[in-house]
Amino acid sequence: MNEYDLITLPNGIRVVHKHVTHTKIAHCGIMLDIGSRDENPNQQGLAHFWEHMAFKGTQKRKAFHIINRLESLGGELNAYTTKEKICFYASILDTHFDKSVELLTDITFNSVFPEKQIEKEKQVILEEMSMYQDSPEDAIQDEMDELIFAGHQLGNNILGNTDSVKSFQKADFIQFLAENIDTGKIVFSIVGNVPIKKVVRIAEKYLGHIANITSVKKRIPVNGYTPCVKNQDKDIVQSHCAIGKRAFHIYEKERIPFFVLNNILGGQSMNSRLNLTLREKYGLVYGIESSYQPYTDTGMFSVFYGTEPDSLERSIELTFKEIKKLQDKVLGSGQLQTAKNQIKGQLAMSEENYNSIMLMMAKSLLDLNRIQSLDSVFEKIDLITGSELQDLAVRELQRDDMSILTYTPK
Repeated sequence: MNEYDLITLPNGIRVVHKHVTHTKIAHCGIMLDIGSRDENPNQQGLAHFWEHMAFKGTQKRKAFHIINRLESLGGELNAYTTKEKICFYASILDTHFDKSVELLTDITFNSVFPEKQIEKEKQVILEEMSMYQDSPEDAIQDEMDELIFAGHQLGNNILGNTDSVKSFQKADFIQFLAENIDTGKIVFSIVGNVPIKKVVRIAEKYLGHIANITSVKKRIPVNGYTPCVKNQDKDIVQSHCAIGKRAFHIYEKERIPFFVLNNILGGQSMNSRLNLTLREKYGLVYGIESSYQPYTDTGMFSVFYGTEPDSLERSIELTFKEIKKLQDKVLGSGQLQTAKNQIKGQLAMSEENYNSIMLMMAKSLLDLNRIQSLDSVFEKIDLITGSELQDLAVRELQRDDMSILTYTPK
């Protein structure tokens, strides 16, 4: 990201802007450094519930008026919750940019949490939870989090649990916001054909009046990790497997090399080693993928796939066999260059999506206090050596450190 503008409002809210002239769409969002890991034990699922309730009424709008405000103009309004972030964002014709900022500010800071809407939304979220439980490929990912971060908020399901969701009242939302809102940890991000002067004027108009708020609440540090092997019998036809462990946090220098190593092993491309072996060579899976998710003080490496029950043990052994190959042999110069070119191409393609850039800028500012340019990331990738990747595989992907969770048919 080479060209962007960054200003800080008097209340501490940062505004980051990238001017793109060859589009008619403005993408903008308000991202808060609040997530499910910031919930107290009796608040599990409250951050995600707040995301839902932001659309259910403000001091001047009913739910219908919130939904209809941008949709009627051909725009889109959306939101999401992660372990560490909540984001409300919109895409709209740049001629209506002013309206999108006003609405985003309204739902973020002026929600009134109508009690009737809370009761109605409880059922919606319970249905959402049931939907994930009916999907073993989704359920196993949530349960894997519980294994890797046992006893810590990062292991909690973002949706919460049935008892917690049923218990929430209006006062719970008000308390959660009062405990966690910090204007110094809020970013308003914009990508589109909107001049910086207009961005500043509109940001000051709608965000400038927000009170300067500082939260004294601190995140609980991660606890210790103990590998675990667990199986569950499920009313399913196919077996499902998750293999994983803790990994590097976003500030560690090994983060980018480990990202490359993960991409070689089981990234999204069809030529990943796990896909070539388990799918293409042996036909044991329809899809297999490894992932690396860094957080601010820890991270998680994981592999997920589904297979026939009779093939479960063999597929696990083949997965560790591919890991062992990365540990035993240094990548040749040609293989290493191919891996670097592939990851750089994937990163460059992600920058073709302006909405993704908008979200990335906000997250980068909140996590790193800067926005990394694509060129600077490429430079770090170019410096990676084959022996460095081999050393990471040896140190970080030991079988004894891995947790294994399987779902098998009853």
